[in-house]
Amino acid sequence: MDGNGRWARQRNLPRTAGHRAGVRSVRAVVEESVRLGIRALTLFAFSSENWRRPRSEVGVLMELFMSTLRAELRRMAENGVRLRIIGDRAAFPEKLQQRIAEAEEITYGNDRLVLQVAANYGGRWDLAAAARRLATEVAAGTLTAEAIDEAAVTARLAFADLPDPDLFIRTGGEQRLSNFLLWQCAYSELYFTALMWPDFGVDAYRLALEDFARRQRRFGLTGEQLRAESETD
Repeated sequence: MDGNGRWARQRNLPRTAGHRAGVRSVRAVVEESVRLGIRALTLFAFSSENWRRPRSEVGVLMELFMSTLRAELRRMAENGVRLRIIGDRAAFPEKLQQRIAEAEEITYGNDRLVLQVAANYGGRWDLAAAARRLATEVAAGTLTAEAIDEAAVTARLAFADLPDPDLFIRTGGEQRLSNFLLWQCAYSELYFTALMWPDFGVDAYRLALEDFARRQRRFGLTGEQLRAESETD
């Protein structure tokens, strides 16, 4: 969800105003995902590198995280949205950690959409954490080095119980992954738009999904092989 700060600068507003405006786009995309029957949505809200930003901006982001959790909790429950936070939450203030745990518990039974918010998350952090878990298991004798394959790594990543993302959307005009779901996005379709995140509403979301629907996902196969499989089915 890139471009909040630049959106605010273009309007001679403080960067924090852009973050607050971005919450509206979050609400719109989540509600549209529920309407369309999308089963999982992951939003990159705060990367492990974002701690380098000015302390005042980080403070506002933490406050915004808290207030948004409080304000949106009932809406998530009513729409069948299960909230999950992925990332190293230990770095957050204790009160925010408690609020996150409460929100996850309250929405745990909801099954229309799993909404994952990546907060203090980094793809390299995720892989390093998985590697530590594997090393610990090998040292304990519960796993052999020979048993470590792609499935073993995947099982120890942040959301092993969900499929890999089909579509990766980045707003703000930049065209890079920026350390987001590096392992999981190996075969994701990439979609980049110059729209800043606060301007990314339902219409823009639908355009991204329509673009995705026109693509042929081959996963290493040829187009001819896919057509043959389709005809067989």
